[in-house]
Amino acid sequence: MTGSGPQATELAELRRLVEERTADLQRVKAEYDNYRKRVRRDRLAVREIAVANVLRALLPVLDAVDRACAHEPLTPGLEDIADSLREQIGALGVTSFGEVGDPFDPACHDALAHHASPDRDHLVCSAVLRSGYRLGDHLLRPAHVEVAGPAPPTRNAHEGDRGVRRSADGGARPFPIAARKRRRSPKPS
Repeated sequence: MTGSGPQATELAELRRLVEERTADLQRVKAEYDNYRKRVRRDRLAVREIAVANVLRALLPVLDAVDRACAHEPLTPGLEDIADSLREQIGALGVTSFGEVGDPFDPACHDALAHHASPDRDHLVCSAVLRSGYRLGDHLLRPAHVEVAGPAPPTRNAHEGDRGVRRSADGGARPFPIAARKRRRSPKPS
């Protein structure tokens, strides 16, 4: 019978189309799943950034409350405000750092002063001028500290500083002397 030949080819064509459409649907489903995961990840990242920005804006308020608690007699109202603020910020995962005696870490400390101490072999925070804060692993604000430790190595006048003009305090200026052009005043006519 000649009818079975065209039916077989038609059936094979339909199977090929079903397999092709199934593969297309699987591809679209995989793309959609990846899109959903990416959107969820982006939303979490935006949320973390927003929380970090709000917390950074609140850190000066926390500093002001801490200064008030340190310099003013604690009234019940001030104590309630300070405790509530610390509790709420702590509940969000914010931790403070920067204690006297901590090893100096330039990644999370800003050294505002260095005191030479011959009895130390590494830099240590000797005073905390402003606490630092972290949100999880993210640094919200570095701690401002004074450090004590070995004196910095002395510089030899012949080591690579030629052509750099010294400032009055002994530090090198950022521009080499050779790169600066001198201005000449116009000659009177």
